[in-house]
Amino acid sequence: MLELLSDRILSPTKLGPFSPMAGDKKSTTRRRDRAAVVVLGDIGRSPRMQYQALSLARQAFLEVDIVAYGGSEPHTAVLEHPSIHIHKMPQWPTRAQSLPKILRPLMLMLKPIVQFLMLLWYLCVKIPAPDVFIVQNPPSVPTLVGVKWASWLRRSSFIVDWHNFGYTLLALSLGRSSYFVSIYHWIEKRYGKMAHGSLCVTGAMQHELAENWGIKATVLYDQPPEFFRPASLEEKHKLFCRINKSLSQPSGFQDCISSAGMTASDDNDPNVTPITAQLGTDIFLKQNRPALIVSSTSWTPDEDFSILLEAALMYDRRVAALLNEDDSTRDEVVWKEICDGKQFSYPRLLFIITGKGPEKEKYEQKIRKLSLKRVAFRTMWLSAEDYPLLLGSADLGVCLHTSSSGLDLPMKVVDMFGCGLPVCAVSYSCIKELVQAEKNGLLFSSSSELADELMMLFNGFPEKCDALKKLRMGVMERVSSARWANEWEENAKPLISKVISENFS
Repeated sequence: MLELLSDRILSPTKLGPFSPMAGDKKSTTRRRDRAAVVVLGDIGRSPRMQYQALSLARQAFLEVDIVAYGGSEPHTAVLEHPSIHIHKMPQWPTRAQSLPKILRPLMLMLKPIVQFLMLLWYLCVKIPAPDVFIVQNPPSVPTLVGVKWASWLRRSSFIVDWHNFGYTLLALSLGRSSYFVSIYHWIEKRYGKMAHGSLCVTGAMQHELAENWGIKATVLYDQPPEFFRPASLEEKHKLFCRINKSLSQPSGFQDCISSAGMTASDDNDPNVTPITAQLGTDIFLKQNRPALIVSSTSWTPDEDFSILLEAALMYDRRVAALLNEDDSTRDEVVWKEICDGKQFSYPRLLFIITGKGPEKEKYEQKIRKLSLKRVAFRTMWLSAEDYPLLLGSADLGVCLHTSSSGLDLPMKVVDMFGCGLPVCAVSYSCIKELVQAEKNGLLFSSSSELADELMMLFNGFPEKCDALKKLRMGVMERVSSARWANEWEENAKPLISKVISENFS
């Protein structure tokens, strides 16, 4: 194994277009024209690192090896690019809870050790030696340690892409005073400082890294790639037809979409959805359609979905009060009026919540217990190709991300803006670096505030909701100038080129 490791580390590779001249005696190692993108997580759920890989291949003309776990499929653009090669590591078994309690602490101790050895094997043996490793943080342990060791063994540069701080995420479950959190923080800081360069997601994080960590980082704001854009009417209709079964038939109960969104004859028509319909060659949006609101989540503790559920309940009750309905008005009566085409000042709301995560089932149970006349929820997982189409077809996005550190920004809002979708987002310390209140979105701190915003934005939907239209115009102004390729070219590429040049000079 040691001979194999040595051969792979020291084997010569071809000179690339940015390599030192062949006669440059200062160069001790040849350029490889390769980069390795490292994610100790599901690459399909790591959009920023997918975009890093695409930019390294498209804009820096490098061969790119992605080392990550499998699970969800990455975007087709990543899968089909001839210069991007994905190496999926085997995952740690997730059934540790089924073991006897006496063995669980041992398994928890073994996990980072096994992950470290597996990571080192892939980075030092399974992939060709790169010019630079670019690693996602968090997780920090054992990722930063493994990548640092690999960069030393393979004589490569090492860049950390700071998405957040790993120790603050760990503190969500263990508490800030935990001894394990302190150790994690020490490792994260020590090995973070060993990197040859750093990228980060906000100006606030850049300041924190400089002042309290001794790390100089370049801000690389998340921006949407080109495939996040507003959807055409035809694209919307085709998407809704593909997911129509999930839209029209929720599991276990009826609501204002399944009962009132479609008539009996519509139910068997493949060209009719709760939002769109096709008659001959003509596609149109239904006049009495529900307003479509999308929220993306990892279903983790740093996103409190009870805020959204409470806001939905408040919207439902407030609309009923404005229409002088009382609790004795049966759901079926309201749904029949909607189905018969009766117009209301406030529309039904259809919330589609996308994503996978540990708290999904808990919130699905809460949703089933709600009694709502004019609001419906759907939870689903969409492909990397359909997700941008959903955002580009929606009327509003809702973000409940609060950040464990208070220093990162939600990628989901960036994606929504790329699709021309205005956003209501939870307010926290640095969110204003992304969401400009009353220009491209609104901020809220409670369920009551979110309910107020829903009432204000959807009054007169779909034709007369001027406040919503104004926000959408503000988003579209931003979309025209902010794209990932431009941001990467201006901020990430110079840092990566500098780090590689210094390592091979």
